[in-house]
Amino acid sequence: MGKFTAYKLPLKSLPVGTHTFDYKLEGKFFSDMESPDVRDANVDAHIDVVYRDGAYDMTFKFTGEVVLLCDRCLDDLHFPIDTTYHIVVKYGEEYRDDSDDFLEIPESDNYLNVAYMMYDTVSLAIPIKHVHPMGKCNRAMSALLRKHRTTLPGDEDSVLEEQLIDEMDSMPDGNESVDQQQTTDPRWDKLKDLTEN
Repeated sequence: MGKFTAYKLPLKSLPVGTHTFDYKLEGKFFSDMESPDVRDANVDAHIDVVYRDGAYDMTFKFTGEVVLLCDRCLDDLHFPIDTTYHIVVKYGEEYRDDSDDFLEIPESDNYLNVAYMMYDTVSLAIPIKHVHPMGKCNRAMSALLRKHRTTLPGDEDSVLEEQLIDEMDSMPDGNESVDQQQTTDPRWDKLKDLTEN
């Protein structure tokens, strides 16, 4: 039994009408797909197949969440998934998938494996940059990033990211005392003394 045999829809044996299929996409599904981004998942996949006039009108609905690695602090990032995909499938002489919303499969195929359709749809719902919302990154890692970061003059993206990191670092953390939040570098204190005189 193959890894994705459970995701085969028996199209040829479906009578005319509406049919529903439900799947649970978990971490194993994405590791079997060798997904580099998804570390874990809990996504419900609901497929409505309407068969009429020799065509299978398929609507996929995905809801749940995937666990990614935050690009900034390397902690787990729980990202919500809520997306849909629509495709029309027909039988023909040969396999043809030159359109995003139409697929032709050969008459010899009794089943349509939808595993890759589901994987691609969920993957496209994930942004390229995986970053926690402002203030939610791991504070220790953010501090290290700020300490070791170098920016090139004129690099607007780096300047904006540096400002974001500064804002995150300035946000109060429930685990820090007020004294820890207000401590400054003694070298800056000496410079401030010079400007005050």
